[in-house]
Amino acid sequence: MSIHNENPTSFPTDDWGLEPLMDVHELAAYLGIPISTVYDWRVHGKGPAAYRFGKHLKFAISDVRAWIAQQREPTSEPRRPDRR
Repeated sequence: MSIHNENPTSFPTDDWGLEPLMDVHELAAYLGIPISTVYDWRVHGKGPAAYRFGKHLKFAISDVRAWIAQQREPTSEPRRPDRR
């Protein structure tokens, strides 16, 4: 599942009008991290918001996108060499 979309404010929906959800494996694969990291984030209150359906966690693509945007580090100004 890809979270890329031509229009980032509009999400594809299924026949019921629901936004697609990704599971833990899909999230980990997309982010290029171990599945255990996703579970660790949950224990420590980090990571994107999730829905729990029984023992299964699902992540809304809009929540993943919002969380990813929050992880962006601010750009810093390039360092100027010391002139001594």
